[in-house]
Amino acid sequence: MFNRFFLSLREAKVPCSLREYLTLIEALQKGVAMYDVEAFYHLARAALVKDERHIDRFDQVFAACFKGLESAALADAIAETALPEEWLRKLAEKHLSPEEMAQIEALGGWEKLMETLRQRLEEQKGRHQGGSKWIGTAGTSPFGAYGYNPEGVRIGQKESRHRRAVKVWDKREFRNLDSDVEIGTRTIKVALRRLRRWARDGAQEELDLDGTIRATAEHGYLDVKTRPERRNAVKVLLFLDNGGSMDGHVKVVEELFSAACTEFKHMEHFYFHNCLYEGVWKDNRRRWDAQTPTHEILRTYGPDYRVVFVGDAAMSPYEIVQPGGAVEHWNQEAGEVWLRRAIGQWPKSVWINPTPEQHWKYTQSTQLIRQIFADRMYAMTLQGIEGAMRELSR
Repeated sequence: MFNRFFLSLREAKVPCSLREYLTLIEALQKGVAMYDVEAFYHLARAALVKDERHIDRFDQVFAACFKGLESAALADAIAETALPEEWLRKLAEKHLSPEEMAQIEALGGWEKLMETLRQRLEEQKGRHQGGSKWIGTAGTSPFGAYGYNPEGVRIGQKESRHRRAVKVWDKREFRNLDSDVEIGTRTIKVALRRLRRWARDGAQEELDLDGTIRATAEHGYLDVKTRPERRNAVKVLLFLDNGGSMDGHVKVVEELFSAACTEFKHMEHFYFHNCLYEGVWKDNRRRWDAQTPTHEILRTYGPDYRVVFVGDAAMSPYEIVQPGGAVEHWNQEAGEVWLRRAIGQWPKSVWINPTPEQHWKYTQSTQLIRQIFADRMYAMTLQGIEGAMRELSR
């Protein structure tokens, strides 16, 4: 098993050596990590990964090689919800026709939903499956997993199914985007080049051929002229929605991210989830304990930056317009407030959406964000990216 793990890492281009592998085996023989998947994961990562850029690839290989050994970690994650684990086991899923979905009514607002959840937690005494009231599975209740409700609190479900949850009561792990992804098509890079603005700065390092010819002709002898090397002077700030419903768009967003890292020499990026709030982060593994306050970002990066938000804009409308509406934490100010502050600081701002444009009209949150950005929302297609770059170049 360990040999296959080592060879898979090498195939995934994680540069681990045979000596590092033998160090891992020696540590295992001495009992450094015994019968604990999480401890073995951290030991293997410390022994085999030398550069944090390769951690995502390591995670993917680890998950593929040791699939099925994570039950203990999963049990700990479920326990953190403070609800009995047996209530949340996936015994069945609720599958409804569009007509049946239309007949199920929401509770009628944010405050009503939160108050009803509090009452259910106080009243419910046992596990429940199906039905329309209690916290359980495979029903039409606003609370639970693997059912359906127009707006609800998702508890104990592995991933989103209908993208209707107002709150998610689970510990979720997101991964960083890989800037070394091999671009699937060069057209993304070509489209991004529309934003490039070249300026001359730095030392005189580049041959000025036209100037040399002109000076030689004027003086009658070879007069070599040089000029500062051309550099890309555009400054770009990239905000990337990560995790949740964005999992289905990872490949195309990684291609965009990798192309942007290549094309723009002055670029910073930060992650957010669903909507911009009071904090953003650089590393998804530390998104709860190493956030950068958004106010600090607004103070640090001036209005000369071009700003690109990348996200599917698919969320509960409460996440945009309601204080406390964030899906994973309690936000003091609505997401809309933070988005308008960002646009005020960076007038050259656009939103790029990986969801096909013909689907935008079916999602209320997408329409809200599109209005906030004054219709500066573009599809993640060649034409869409070119349109976004033209907007930022004005």
